[in-house]
Amino acid sequence: MTIRVLVVDDQYLIRAGIVGLLQATDGMTVVGEAGDGEEAVAEAARLRPDVILMDIRMPRMNGIDAAQRILDADADADDTEGAGPPPRILMLTTFDLDEYVYRALRAGASGFILKDTGPKRLLAAVAAVAGGDALFAPSVTRRLVEAFTRTSAPGEPGGRRPEIEQLTARETEVLRLAGTGRSNAEIAERLFISEATVKTHLNRTMAKLDLTSRAQAVVLAYETGLVAPGGGPYAP
Repeated sequence: MTIRVLVVDDQYLIRAGIVGLLQATDGMTVVGEAGDGEEAVAEAARLRPDVILMDIRMPRMNGIDAAQRILDADADADDTEGAGPPPRILMLTTFDLDEYVYRALRAGASGFILKDTGPKRLLAAVAAVAGGDALFAPSVTRRLVEAFTRTSAPGEPGGRRPEIEQLTARETEVLRLAGTGRSNAEIAERLFISEATVKTHLNRTMAKLDLTSRAQAVVLAYETGLVAPGGGPYAP
């Protein structure tokens, strides 16, 4: 199966480099390019790619707003037309854009990669996301979300949202561990269960909480106080 990718970046040389890399890789093909968020929204609707590799900072419409529009439009189409799965969106960013990363995760992006990521990791990220897996190291997610929480949310983390109460004790624990940045393998080892069972618990949790990605689950764990900045459970 060939992974169909839409590449979005306002810097031509960066975009061309990514396109060349993807086109030279077996099992991947670039179906389109866009230079800003507005073009990305239009091309995503026209081409329906499997993966969208999208810069955050662009003219006319930034990548976060574009991601939100693309995913919202796809959800509407799915409700009315029985369309296929939504595209997986990878945001291109740098470590100094913590707030943008947080907003992108909340918008429904599958995750992010750094602009200085090497070719091998970039290709692995695209393949992982296309297969439905997380595209970034959980420890990186934790670092960025913690940084945003420390600088923008003074005081105690938010209280438990009502929907958290519908989770089973095991689902809550798996969500908490995912929020601290642990991988499925690490969670399985800690709870003495299989990785498949961890994945099942996470999938059920995301369905109950109406989440579209593991990244959103991590953000929710912080927002509800299930995890506090620093990685441990919040204890008032």
